[in-house]
Amino acid sequence: MIDWSRVSELHEEVGDDALGEVLELFASEVDEGLARLAQATAPKAIAAEFHFLKGAALNLGLEDVARLCANGEENALAGHPTETERAAVAEQFPACCHELQTTWRSRLNVA
Repeated sequence: MIDWSRVSELHEEVGDDALGEVLELFASEVDEGLARLAQATAPKAIAAEFHFLKGAALNLGLEDVARLCANGEENALAGHPTETERAAVAEQFPACCHELQTTWRSRLNVA
């Protein structure tokens, strides 16, 4: 789920031209973070990548993805398995980024 009020706030902060660029930059950083998460094996490294992705998700208004990342971070720090959260984040985060990039103008009524 996307918190469109957060996206609207971000739009007000940066404007029409910059928001598209910001979303592209976030998508690129998310891809890199997801790649690092997939490769991470040590619990602290896994937790760090989940923490990074959680921050990105919160900045974009992706509360459900942020919650998954928080759960993954907590599980990693506790030494519990994180495969479920890794798979869910790897699927949902790129899908949400794509939705943001392709629909923000219509959702915010920007020409």
